Amino acid sequence: MRFVSFAVGGYTSFGVVKGDGVVDLGSSLGRVCPTFGALLRAGELPRAIELATQREPSVALDTIRYLPPVPDPEKIICIGINYGNRNEEYKDGAEAPKYPSVFMRTPGSLVGHLEPIWNPPESEQLDYEGEIVLVIGRAGRRIAEKDAWQHVAGLTLMNEGSVRDWLRHSKFNVTPGKNFERSGSVGPWLVTTDEIAANAELRVTTRVNGELRQDDTTANLIFPFARLIAYLSSFMRLMPGDLIATGTPTGAGARFDPPKYLRNGDVVEVHVPELGTLRNPIIDEPR
Repeated sequence: MRFVSFAVGGYTSFGVVKGDGVVDLGSSLGRVCPTFGALLRAGELPRAIELATQREPSVALDTIRYLPPVPDPEKIICIGINYGNRNEEYKDGAEAPKYPSVFMRTPGSLVGHLEPIWNPPESEQLDYEGEIVLVIGRAGRRIAEKDAWQHVAGLTLMNEGSVRDWLRHSKFNVTPGKNFERSGSVGPWLVTTDEIAANAELRVTTRVNGELRQDDTTANLIFPFARLIAYLSSFMRLMPGDLIATGTPTGAGARFDPPKYLRNGDVVEVHVPELGTLRNPIIDEPR
């Protein structure tokens, strides 16, 4: 199923996409679970799936404003340089890493599908990074790789936007360049794991103004999904609603000569056939 968080006017809710409509589940579950994140934390995803199976859409899909699928995650965990080709892209002779590169994002740095991403005035180096995101559905600590998929509620997509020069303000500090307000996006929805096999090979592509920039598959991940969950849960407790962005393929704008950074009016599309397309226009940040 495809779970979406949305707004219509001043009304916000969550539900399941069916055809060209949305089964509004927030209207009946909202008192106990006001958001999709709250639903996951309450362990009510099976109930929501059952209700959505029984009901017909009540909201037209083309009338909603898309919110991030989990608008209120406890943690947004991001993995850097996780495709084999991406590690080689740095051309520094380094061997593949023994452990994942990990950093964090804030919820305010991400917007939903079709929402404008802001190009900040502090930099000319806003870049795109198309990624697959794991959404945790069941809490866990020290999760074994063989059990990892049981802790995943579903998958979604991210444009893990980066402000490149702000990634290098200090030797080991990428936080500023990864957390500019509205500098990335996530969505359009969460696809539940019953529609995706644990070992499925997923192809992720990123296009800018229709031009293919990134194209790779999860077969080339240095650290597969199960390994990421095992590693992260070895030192932190993963909670329902947590997002794990699993890394971006080669082809980010910074790696072209000359670089192809994003500009006002550009449109970025991140696509995985099983998950849909995350599309966002780029605009200069309003003053």
